[in-house]
This record gives sequence, structure tokens and C-alpha cells, in this order.
Amino acid sequence: MTDTSEVTVRPLRPQDEAQWRALWTAYLEFYHTSVPEEVYQTLFERLLGDAQQDFHCFVAEQNGRLVGLTHYVFHPHAWKIEPVCYLQDLFADPDVRGLGIGRKLIEAVYQAADNAGAPSVYWLTQDNNTVARQLYDRIGQLTPFLRYNRS
Repeated sequence: MTDTSEVTVRPLRPQDEAQWRALWTAYLEFYHTSVPEEVYQTLFERLLGDAQQDFHCFVAEQNGRLVGLTHYVFHPHAWKIEPVCYLQDLFADPDVRGLGIGRKLIEAVYQAADNAGAPSVYWLTQDNNTVARQLYDRIGQLTPFLRYNRS
């Protein structure tokens, strides 16, 4: 925690690309992965789209600098009439962790989901992501589901 200045959560803007890219790169590095340049460009375009099925992004801004991001998407669900919201990525710059940025970003997604008529919001994390799970345990409900990927 270095700065307690107010943090504003807002939608991503085209002029945010360089700062968004730096944050998303740091997020990917946290998970020991990377993506090709084409994925960066395609995702950024999707994040700026205006169709409900496009990915969406909120950023956290402090003193004119982006310090956090979240990517989310709405999709249909076989067990529900209304769409559900998948919060795919959430990241706060390590320099500002502990200031409530993750909570503010998740709450912004909750509000966007409510506004879209999608009261269900879910996300995944690694079981060893203990710092983030402290927040998730306060604002979400852990489910017993396990994730499998195609082998």
C-alpha cells in the first residue's frame, strides 16, 4: 500500500491501450503464461465493442494511472433464462494491493451484471492464489466444482 488517493473504476477507453497492455501483461506473467500479439490486439478490440456478447473491461484509475483491470463476458446458460456473467480476468498492480481495488472491480462487474439482467457472476482462480482468495471468500461463494480442460 503506497497511496491512499481515491480510485475510480470506469470502462476501458481506446486511449488506455498502453496502460491496459502493461497491466494485462503483468496478469499473464502472474499466471506464468503469455499470448501472441494478435491476441492482445483482438482482445483490445473486443473489449471496446458494444455488443453484449463482446468482452467488457473495467479499469481502476488512480492519479491518472491505471492500477487494475477486470475482463468479463455475458453468455447464455442452459439452466437459466437470463444470461450469466463470467469474470475472466482480475488484476491489481502489486504496488496498490490492499487498497480495495479488487473489491471495487468485482463490485463494478456485479453492478454491470445486474444492469444486464444477469444476476449470476462467477470466476475461477488457482487454489494456491491465497491472497486473492481472502477477498473472494468475503464477496463470493466457493463452489465444489472442479474444472477440466480438453486433453
